[in-house]
Formats: sequence, structure tokens, C-alpha cells
Amino acid sequence: MPVTVVVGAQWGDEGKAKVIDLLAEQHSIVARYQGGHNAGHTVVVGDERYALQLIPSGVLYPHVTPVIGNGVVVDLPTLFKEMDSLESRGVSCAALKVSRLAHLILPWHQAHDALAEAARGDQPIGTTLKGIGPAYADKARRLGIRAGEVADLDTFAVTVRARATAEKALIDQAVTAAAATGSPVIDLPDLDIELIVEQWCEYGRRLQPHLADTVGMLHDAREAGADILLEGAQATFLDLDHGTYPYVTSSSPTAGGASAGSGLGPRHLDRIIGITKAYTTRVGAGPFPTELLDALGDKLIDVGHEYGTVTGRRRRAGWLDAYMLRHAVRLNSLTEFALTKLDVLDGFDEVRICTGYRINGQAISHYPDTATELAMVEPEYVTLPGWRSDLTAIRDRAELPSAAAEFLRVVEHTVGIPIDIVGVGAARDAYLKWSRT
Repeated sequence: MPVTVVVGAQWGDEGKAKVIDLLAEQHSIVARYQGGHNAGHTVVVGDERYALQLIPSGVLYPHVTPVIGNGVVVDLPTLFKEMDSLESRGVSCAALKVSRLAHLILPWHQAHDALAEAARGDQPIGTTLKGIGPAYADKARRLGIRAGEVADLDTFAVTVRARATAEKALIDQAVTAAAATGSPVIDLPDLDIELIVEQWCEYGRRLQPHLADTVGMLHDAREAGADILLEGAQATFLDLDHGTYPYVTSSSPTAGGASAGSGLGPRHLDRIIGITKAYTTRVGAGPFPTELLDALGDKLIDVGHEYGTVTGRRRRAGWLDAYMLRHAVRLNSLTEFALTKLDVLDGFDEVRICTGYRINGQAISHYPDTATELAMVEPEYVTLPGWRSDLTAIRDRAELPSAAAEFLRVVEHTVGIPIDIVGVGAARDAYLKWSRT
């Protein structure tokens, strides 16, 4: 049976959770394959709004087994806070499975994150300071602690104590060195080693019932005919390899990362859906060719409620960049797009779509592979009339205003693959099928 991957095709915040929630109803397993609790997914069900960070969006369906895969870095305090919140609202987390191979985020990771960001001075990356990057760095340095290690709490305590002792010494040295050079003083909480050991052993005890060989589980489920949905965090252009480095995340949100972070090989990925908004946003620093630094940009932010689910940070906004999306098709082998938030453009007299790039007046044939070159881009636009009507009640493609339909056709023509789902509001049922296939 098919394995479906849902990938953000821009810089994140595309409304993946809405699409995942829509698709999850037809799947028995929804697995998160990378990222940490720096990514927020918001799902609206009736009058209820669920802001998820680590737990896959499929948890809202009783028949779905939610899985946190081996490619995720897990902050246990956040995980259990999220579980408690869902349970208090009648959503069971009993079926949640966490890969024994997933790495844990520990308090020293947040400290290292803050130190590194402060060291960048007036050129910060824009990290959420949640320890994601340092946790992935420890994984690469082969110093990480995996979730499965909590199965033996006595050994786990010894490992955590040893790592905490070593990291406390490094952090104290870094703070002292920064102060000696006149750098701004960073107010970091003291790493109380024995308290950390006690707390994380308690978290480990609570995690034990949820631990699983998720790689074997996913393969067994697929071979038994189950439909599996793989859920990514962040997005294509925040990918560690293919994004606007260094303004990227610390893992691989692309479809290639779905295989690495779940254990399901590329041959088993049948359907790869790219999620894009009807416009473009990004958080933090980095080049953004179609960014609007005027009243139109402010309008996109206000109408689209473009503030981070996790951080509350105001996003940057601009016109839809279909040239960028065409590169996302290549990087992910996308089979189709789901386009969200088309209704945000309801009140615009005209809308624009970027269909090409120029640098120094010359058209370029490939998406720039460096942030420096991307910052030099002059976008080429197609300008279309707006539809000036409310789309939120529309559920059939035949009811779309002709101007909205033309917008979708131009996007499809530019990106080269079909748009299947079109979101026209925040509600769970606020979408329509656009593709005729």
C-alpha cells in the first residue's frame, strides 16, 4: 500500500498540519521523520485549535498510530507537556510510538544554542534557541544520547551525569571567555548536574512504554497493507544541504530526509506532496527574493495571521515564488502540490506570481545554490487581477472565481506538476480538490 510524504516546499509555515490532518483520515500511521520542537503545526477542528510541536498531527484521529521517527530530536519536557495538554482535552496519546534511535535534547543543548547565536552578533541565524542544532551536532559527533537508552535507567543516569559534567565545564569556559573579550554577558541557567540526572531519569521512566523499533514497525505495517503518512517539519529551503545556508535548519526536511528519518527506503515512497501557501513567508534572516517591505506585505501578514505557532515571531511575507517551487519539485521528486491559504488573497486588487529570476539583468536557468547569489536575484512577475470575493465557503472547483482559477493555472504551468488540494480557510473542511485526476 502507498507511503505518502508531506514536504514543505518553501521556508516552512505553509500549513502542512492542515493537509496532514486532512490526509491522516485515510492513513493508519502518521510518522514524523525529522526536526524537533522548534516546528509548530496548527490544526483547527470545529471550535478547537490544536498547536502541536512534536506529536504528529494524526494523533487527532483515534484510528491513527502516531510515530516519532529516528530522524527527530526529542525534547522530553516538551513532549510530555504536549501529551498532557492533549490528554486533558480528550485526545489520547496512548498509541504514540517513539523510535529508540531518536536522539534526545538535553539542557546543555539549549545553552550551546544561546552561546552560538550570541557569538554571531548582529548577524544571527534566527534559531529558536531550543537546542535543536546542538543536539544534531552531538548526533554527528557521536556524542548524542538516544531515546532507547532510557530502557536501562541506571546506565542512562551514568551517561547523563558524565555528559552533563563535561558540557557544564565547556559552557562555563565559553561564558568566561566571552566575558573576557567584552562580549555581551549571556544569562544562562546553571546546569545543576544531579537535578538534571534526577529529572531526566523520571522523564525516561515515563518514556519507556512509548519506545519502539519504529523502523521495523513501519516496514511490517507497509508489508501488511497499511497506508503510511510521513510528516516533515520545516521545509525544503531550510534543508541543511539544499536550503539558503547558513540560514537553515539542522536536518533534512526534503523527501530524501523522509527515508533517512523513517527507515523506509526511497523505493517505498509512492506519493510526495509539496505544500505551498498562495504567497511566500519566512522567519528569521536570509535572502527572500519576493519579499514585500510595504503595506502589501503587512496586509499578507495581518490577513494570514503570520506569526509563529511556537515562537510567536512575526513572519516576513511576499508574493508566491513559483520559480522557487519548481526547484522544490526537483529536489523532492514531488508528485503534486497542495496550495493553502488561497483565501488570504481574497481582498487584493491584483496578485503576482514570480515565474523567473534575473541576476544583473540576465535570466538564470537554475535556482541559485548560495545565499549570496540568491540575495542578488531580481524576480520576474506575472501580474493577475484579484478576485475580490470570499472563497472560504467554496468546496467545488467549478465555483471558484475565474481570476482565482487562472492564478492556480499559472502556478501549475510554471511548476510543472498538478495542484491537487487547495485550502480556502483555517477550518478542517475548508478545502477543495483542484486536480481533475
